Amino acid sequence: MSDQFRVVFVGFNADTDSQNAMESLAVKLGVSKEKIVAFTQGRPLFGAADKNKCLKQAKLLAIYGFQSKVQPLQNSAPSTAQVDTAANERVFEALDYITSSLIRIEEKLEELEQRIDVQTKSIDEKDDEQWQNDELFDELDLDSEPKPKSKKLLFTLLVILFILLIVLGFSLAFPEMVKF
Repeated sequence: MSDQFRVVFVGFNADTDSQNAMESLAVKLGVSKEKIVAFTQGRPLFGAADKNKCLKQAKLLAIYGFQSKVQPLQNSAPSTAQVDTAANERVFEALDYITSSLIRIEEKLEELEQRIDVQTKSIDEKDDEQWQNDELFDELDLDSEPKPKSKKLLFTLLVILFILLIVLGFSLAFPEMVKF
């Protein structure tokens, strides 16, 4: 397996305008200018490759006024293990934080339930006391007899009903005399 190399930014040539060089390289490579700016700040622009390919990339950068060097990549296995360990530690810390947060929330919910239970019991007791209090009924006069109702309306309705029955009977007995 061949060694892997990467092109690293060193600086600009003395006679190069950095903005124009970055814009020209972005157009040539078909990438955003932000990616070129990130390259000048230490981020990789090209992926890891063999030495010949990296030399060609460095030559292309030199055409646009960039100074770069080809740097061998270190064995990434130990760093990957360190990254995995650090990631696992962050995950465990996050899980611990979430667990403790859930416990605090559960305690708050229990406290609120107890408060609500106490408040509802006190409200129920107040309601019971109010209904047991006879002061509300003292104001009402429960022993008085109702006023006698007038029978005038009843007699009027009976008279009208009697007249209508007579007209109905007359219209049934002599249908040719009554036409509606």
